[in-house]
Amino acid sequence: MPNKTAKPAAKATAAKPVAAKPVTAKPVAAKAPAAKPATKAPVAAAPAKAPAAAKPAAKPAAAPKVEEKKVVTQRQGFKANEFVVYPAHGVGQILAIEEQEIAGAKLELFVINFIKDKMTLRVPTAKVANVGMRKLSDPALVKKALETLKGRARVKRTMWSRRAQEYEAKINSGDIVAIAEVVRDLYRSESQPEQSYSERQLYEAALDRLSREIAVVQHSTETEAVKEIEAQLAKSPRRTSAKAEAADGEADTDAEGETDDTDGDDTTVADEAA
Repeated sequence: MPNKTAKPAAKATAAKPVAAKPVTAKPVAAKAPAAKPATKAPVAAAPAKAPAAAKPAAKPAAAPKVEEKKVVTQRQGFKANEFVVYPAHGVGQILAIEEQEIAGAKLELFVINFIKDKMTLRVPTAKVANVGMRKLSDPALVKKALETLKGRARVKRTMWSRRAQEYEAKINSGDIVAIAEVVRDLYRSESQPEQSYSERQLYEAALDRLSREIAVVQHSTETEAVKEIEAQLAKSPRRTSAKAEAADGEADTDAEGETDDTDGDDTTVADEAA
C-alpha cells in the first residue's frame, strides 16, 4: 500500500513545471512592440528647410546700379560726329562729348579721333580756344589756299635751322593758307635739286595736313586731294638755278641777309644746302 500512494505524488509534482511554460512565453512576445516608437523619420525632416532661409540674403548684392552718363551733343559751337582741325595733329572727328570726374571735379571733354594716326585725344571743352581747335575751312578759304600753291616760292636766305622752325610753326598753326605756303616753298619738281631729309619731312607733313583738310571739305579722297595740290604746284614759276640766283641777289641783299624781288617779296632760292 505505501508504494502505490507514492507514485501519484511524484506524477503531480512533475506536471507543475509543464504548466508554467506558457506563462513565461508571454513576456518574451511583448518586447517586440516596444522597439517601434524609435523611428528616424521626424529627425530627418527638420534640417531640410534650413537652406531655403539663406536665399533672401543674396538679393542685396545685385542692388547697386551704375549711374548713367549724361549724353551731351554740343559744346562751344562743336557737336558730336563733326570734323574739326586740331593744330598739333590736323583733321580729326569728334566721336563724343563726355563728362568725367577728375580729382572730385566734373569735367567735360571732346573725344577726338584721328583715324590716320590711330590716335584718340581728349580735349577739355573749356580749353578749345587755348589749343586753337577750329572748324573746317570753308570752300572759299580752300580755294585761296590752292591759289597760294601757284605763287612763286619765297625762301629766305637764312640758316636752315631757323627756316625749319618757321616752317614747323606754320604747320602747327592750323592756318590752311600758312600750311599751303610751306608746301609751295618746299616743293621740288623733277628738274630741280633733290631735297634734304629734313626738308622732305617738313614738306610731307605740310602736304599731309593740307590734303586731309581739302579732302574732307570737298568730300573726296586724300589721293585726289594730293593730285589737285600737285597740279597747282606744277603751275608755279620754275625756280632759277642756285648760281643764277646768287648772281642776281648780290645787288639786292638787305641788312637782314634776305634778297628781295622788285615787288618786295623774298626771292626764290634753289640752294637749300645752307
